[in-house]
Amino acid sequence: MKKLNRKNTGIDNKLPIKVIQFGEGNFLRAFVDYVIDKMNEQAGFNAGVAVVQPIASGMISMLNEQDGLYNLFMRGIKNGKEIEEQRTISCIQKGINPWDDYAEYMSLAKEEQLQFVISNTTEAGIAYDEKDALEGTPHNSFPAKLTALLYKRFQHFRGDKNKGLSIIPCELINHNADALKEIILKYSELWKLEKEFGEWINQSNSFHNTLVDRIVPGYPKDDVEAYQKKLDFEDKLIVTAEVFLLWVIEGDEKLKEKIPFDKIDENILVVKNMQPYRTRKVRILNGAHTTMVPFSLLYGNETVKETIDNNFTGEFVKEAVFEEINPTLSLDKEELDTFAREVFDRFRNPFIKHQLESIALNSISKFKVRVLPSLLAYQKKNSELPPRLTYAMACLIRFYRGEWESKLLPVKDDAEITDFFKKVWEEHSYKDISRDILQKKELWGEDLTAIPGLKKHIAYALELIENKGVEQGFSIFSEELKV
Repeated sequence: MKKLNRKNTGIDNKLPIKVIQFGEGNFLRAFVDYVIDKMNEQAGFNAGVAVVQPIASGMISMLNEQDGLYNLFMRGIKNGKEIEEQRTISCIQKGINPWDDYAEYMSLAKEEQLQFVISNTTEAGIAYDEKDALEGTPHNSFPAKLTALLYKRFQHFRGDKNKGLSIIPCELINHNADALKEIILKYSELWKLEKEFGEWINQSNSFHNTLVDRIVPGYPKDDVEAYQKKLDFEDKLIVTAEVFLLWVIEGDEKLKEKIPFDKIDENILVVKNMQPYRTRKVRILNGAHTTMVPFSLLYGNETVKETIDNNFTGEFVKEAVFEEINPTLSLDKEELDTFAREVFDRFRNPFIKHQLESIALNSISKFKVRVLPSLLAYQKKNSELPPRLTYAMACLIRFYRGEWESKLLPVKDDAEITDFFKKVWEEHSYKDISRDILQKKELWGEDLTAIPGLKKHIAYALELIENKGVEQGFSIFSEELKV
């Protein structure tokens, strides 16, 4: 079978670079690039994408081998009907690895038709690293890379007010664009850049907070042969996704004029305030995902659907959402429960094989953003800990030990975090382990040992998980919390 590339396929749509995309992972390719590709086809958007690899290890070389081409398979239920769609995505014009060619990365600043920066570097990506210098090649943090690029553009076009960009981050933190802008201005001060640059950032660039929602299992490693048989060319970057898509972007009429979202039949909303959409989605859908991953992997499941279909793990996650997460939210109960039921229908999608391992990346920062607020709100409201979310947190801590029943666990996080957990797990006492982890503000944003009963119950749950297993351990643990 011939390899997938532009020569073999005859796909030769040379498009001007209008979008710089930080991140080449499954989600952006199945979400943002899909939307851009569809707007190119149906709305004359005529936008090429330059993809930047945000960390040292990645898939840019593989993407370039296929000339930016790959196939997206979408399957699911829509309006009561089974939908299956395959699309060859062709909007990506080139991939750049700043660690291999920093000059090529910086040359993007000179692109005449560049209008947008889009990113998804996970919740841990929008972070400030004071060790990053302007001359970094490349910088450690994504915001530093972006600041250096924007400064080069500012210099190249001599502060032209018409050469600013619309910056649309997709990282799942609240006010993601506001946080990114704040760090960019912080780097401007750290690097002692001229005040005109700061003014250009504020006046000529627009920053748009966003919410993204699509389940993307990614590369179908277990079924890749079946997918490959549907194609004429060998594709090493096949990505799978559900049919459902929601993109909520804070913006105005100017943004709507720049990008033709309304010309395609997708659930993309440009609104003044996205907070109600965000709270509902992050706490329920993402909260359920993050709650289940370590807990379900330790139990022995491999996929989201397997987790939901299993009597024990499925009931655990369902009750965590309906009894512990939803009651902490201020939105209408029926609206929340309806949304939650839709979420569980999406989890049960028979066409999607969503590997738990594929959503285990940076589980600590995800738990902090997605689950911890529900846990703390429940405790504050009821003066007691939520049993399932508390137990799930213990499973998360146990997961970061890195092994379970003589098998390695798919822990994926910064070395600083994994090294910390490795050291803590050398402690002899579960009480010490619980204390050392919960009091580390760098992980949780606060000292969690101050939460009544949390340190004690996490320690107890860790002991039960180790000695009784996940299912029996929870049975004992939940009874203990009732006493």
